[in-house]
Amino acid sequence: MIFALSKPVSDDLFKFVRLCIIPSLIFYLQTLFKLPNKMTHPNSPQSEFLRGIKETSPMLIGLLPWALILGMQGGQKGMSWLEMLMMTGMNFAGGSEFAAVNLWANPLPILLIATVTFMINSRHILMGAAIAPYMRDMPLRKAMPALFFMCDESWAMAFAEIQKRKTMGLPAFNMPFYAGVCFILYTTWTGFAAFGAAVGPMFGDVAAWGFGMAFPAVFLVLLRGMWKGFKAARPWFVSLIVACGTYLSVDGHWYVPMGAISGLLAAYLWGEKE
Repeated sequence: MIFALSKPVSDDLFKFVRLCIIPSLIFYLQTLFKLPNKMTHPNSPQSEFLRGIKETSPMLIGLLPWALILGMQGGQKGMSWLEMLMMTGMNFAGGSEFAAVNLWANPLPILLIATVTFMINSRHILMGAAIAPYMRDMPLRKAMPALFFMCDESWAMAFAEIQKRKTMGLPAFNMPFYAGVCFILYTTWTGFAAFGAAVGPMFGDVAAWGFGMAFPAVFLVLLRGMWKGFKAARPWFVSLIVACGTYLSVDGHWYVPMGAISGLLAAYLWGEKE
């Protein structure tokens, strides 16, 4: 199959694997399987960083094929692996990246892509507002990078860790753990999306492979970990119903902000009553 590639594609592919994929995999394996020593006692920042990587690793089973699909679709639209690496690295949010790739054309509809990206990523405003109270004592130089690397999965993992630490009487936000979570999610997503773009021209319709279910499966696992009973989950169902209704009745990606706002409003109203 390699010899069937055109020379520019194969050159880009080998260069990307040599410069990005192989070093990332080596570093990841070293951190994942590194044996404890006197510098990695249970509560050290290094051990918490490694714990963040290990606890996030099962998600990669669903995340990795989805990143490859994104990259392959971009490659079939004419994006290079470097363009894909820069897009996923600077806009670390899967849903809006798929929308951008679907809208990719020549000439580029820059205003349309920027508008749709803002609409889909508007949920990050609410996510940031939800986690900000636990970061109020953090210096801005640390808080801003932490929020930059926030995605749906890292936000959910951070909140699960916050709830756990609150019950133990510890400071709620665990920065080293969160950094480990973000590190493995970010490098996996950007690296394999770029790899997918490098090999994308070799394949046909990758959506027909059925990997599309992998990403929703990751969110189902995250929801299961945050489940505290039907009563606490009522805002989720409000958000789901409103998002589905908006998706079926309104063109575009308005279902994302509508679902997020309705869920937040429902949580506020039920919280006021109780």
